[in-house]
Amino acid sequence: MATQSNSADYRTTTMPVTNFNAYKSWLITHCSARWTTIALLVCALLSPALTSAQPLIDNNEELGFYGFNDEIPEVLTTTRLRQPKTRTPGATTVIDGEMIRELGVMSLVEIFRLVPGMVVAQVGSNTPVTTYHGTVHYEQRRMQVLVDGRTAHRTTLSDMDWQTMPVPMELIERVEVSRGPNSAAYGINAFLGTINIITRSPADTSGAEVRVIRGSRNYTRTFASVGDVSESYDWRLAYEKRKFGGFDYQIKGDDRAPFHNGHDINVFNYDSNLKVNSGFNADIRAGVVDGTNEEDVYKNGELGATGNPDIDVRDYYLQTQLNFTPSETHFFHIQVSFENYDHRQRWPVSIPESALNCLANNVLVFKKSNESLCFQPGGTPLIADVNADSEDSRLELELQDTLLFSEDLKLVTGMGYRKDTYHSETFFNGRGTNHQARVFGNLEYTPITWLTLNGGGNWEQTTTTDEGYFSPRIAANVTLSNNHTLRFVYSKAVRTPDGFEQDPDYGYTLENVTPGRYSAYEGYRVESADVWEHESFVTLGKDLNEEKITSKEISYFGLFPMNKGQFALEVRVFKDKLRDMISGVIQFDDWSIDNNVDIDQKGFEIEAALEYPGTTFRASYGYLDQNGWYKGAGIHDESGNIDKNEQEYNVNLLGRLSARHSGSLALIQDLPFGLKGSTAYYWVDKFRNSRFERIDFRLAKRIFQPRYSAEIALTVQHYINEEPDMSTDNNIKDQNQFFLEAGTRF
Repeated sequence: MATQSNSADYRTTTMPVTNFNAYKSWLITHCSARWTTIALLVCALLSPALTSAQPLIDNNEELGFYGFNDEIPEVLTTTRLRQPKTRTPGATTVIDGEMIRELGVMSLVEIFRLVPGMVVAQVGSNTPVTTYHGTVHYEQRRMQVLVDGRTAHRTTLSDMDWQTMPVPMELIERVEVSRGPNSAAYGINAFLGTINIITRSPADTSGAEVRVIRGSRNYTRTFASVGDVSESYDWRLAYEKRKFGGFDYQIKGDDRAPFHNGHDINVFNYDSNLKVNSGFNADIRAGVVDGTNEEDVYKNGELGATGNPDIDVRDYYLQTQLNFTPSETHFFHIQVSFENYDHRQRWPVSIPESALNCLANNVLVFKKSNESLCFQPGGTPLIADVNADSEDSRLELELQDTLLFSEDLKLVTGMGYRKDTYHSETFFNGRGTNHQARVFGNLEYTPITWLTLNGGGNWEQTTTTDEGYFSPRIAANVTLSNNHTLRFVYSKAVRTPDGFEQDPDYGYTLENVTPGRYSAYEGYRVESADVWEHESFVTLGKDLNEEKITSKEISYFGLFPMNKGQFALEVRVFKDKLRDMISGVIQFDDWSIDNNVDIDQKGFEIEAALEYPGTTFRASYGYLDQNGWYKGAGIHDESGNIDKNEQEYNVNLLGRLSARHSGSLALIQDLPFGLKGSTAYYWVDKFRNSRFERIDFRLAKRIFQPRYSAEIALTVQHYINEEPDMSTDNNIKDQNQFFLEAGTRF
């Protein structure tokens, strides 16, 4: 039996289907309806494929309950056990790396447009964000993100920087998304779910590969890798450069202004596997990220910035996983990882002489109500540098043990420890540390053939609140047949505030002050308290409590085998209660977060996939009904009256990325002459009073030779809506974006 690991081979054989004529009739009937242009195109392409495929079914073959009793697709993320989808305690989306590349996905965060219930957007200076069921905007703190088992989010800010993630598209084996609270398996940050990015094994990428992609808005992505395999050691060294110009322009008054919001990132990865013997091997990984994330002075400049506050990124990580297999029914791993995030953000400021006079008279210079008084033209301004530098690191240790007592009884247990260290003059006015310790486990038991029970939980203690928390999950899977199951899942989870939410000390220090007459201001620190406009709203220094979620899920998974193909369907119905949610604004001049909002969410999600030799069709849809209300002690204005508008504002903040309707359609089709075509349609409706719609087309030509293979491809992205989504500043000049790529492997 192979050792359970993140680099395992998840490929499964294709399967036949039953009741084909009914499904074909349904498809043809709906193809004749008045659908959108996209649906018509999909139906037109799929109907001939299915019609030609029907004669391939051999009625004389021995069938299972619904067809061939073949292996069900497996997932690893939901419980840390490798399980077929008929036994997982919850819906889990699996996106194959080959599909990602064949659809022409141009950035890592865009992958999640394929996941029902997830939305993708850009905020600020083109900062990409994604979330499941909303409740976030700038800060993506409620989903656990893993790369090969390594926690990937920032430590003290608990945020995701998708632009600098050290994961090239070419190295993705698959992406698993556990939809629904998953703290029972992964702890506090898996509040809404878990994203697990699994990269390709070095054994699968031996040789050399080069790929270059150029496109609209100065998009450039270059990838190169080299590696080798041997009896005892497999290795791969990879480099990726990502460069992008971002949005074309922003709106300033009635005019268009340039938008400084691109990025230029370099990523180096080293992956290897040391095979000592049949019972022991070691995965060794390391990576470095270097580059620049551009930030626009109008969007992100503080204290009278006169230059763009670009972020210089200097990150690295080290990871070792020791895999032990004492027997075919027992295996465990010990994982140690260290990550360091060093982000340097500096910009010049100009403070007029009139403002310094206000400062000398103890007037709060940067408070908006005092701008007309303190910011007058004339005189000699003070020129200085300020920064928002931050460096934080994570040391994480984990032991996981898996016991297979029988085919019907499986147990995974483990423990982990994490130490977060941070240093920032601006955000914390010094250094600090936080610690987390956890114990987790999940038992899978099948007492009778038609019923599988899962029970698991995670106990975790963190120094951000100095308390311990238990997140349980129980589930019953009722097997309707070989390939069909109903799941009933109940889970609870918590998310504790991160280090920056709980213990900030926010202020900017003036450095390199000129001219010399202002030298007394060298090292002067402008505190956030100096700029608060509404002091009665400020919550800085207030202790925050944990957020809580109680989730109920009923879901169905069915696999309809077909001769040389398969149709898979997964439907999830959920009802979630989110309590004591932390809402408000985290800004230098506005700090108002508190456990002040409760939310009820309910809805359903559908995910379907049809696969045939040369044809893959995939569809997803999510519906979300969200109701939130203010439950805090009350927000009062300066006169002591309850401010209803501010309370409503705090409720609405948690709905900025909560979309009522979202979904995707994707088709990949082999074509004559070695061509492969694909199209994908993405939409999000009622998304902050806007609608996102885009359709992508890709046409690729592959060349296979004895000593090398090559590919050239053209991708077109057509933005259907001319109106920008999320922000009026997110503008592009051309609704059609073009990308040309070429690659070779030898």
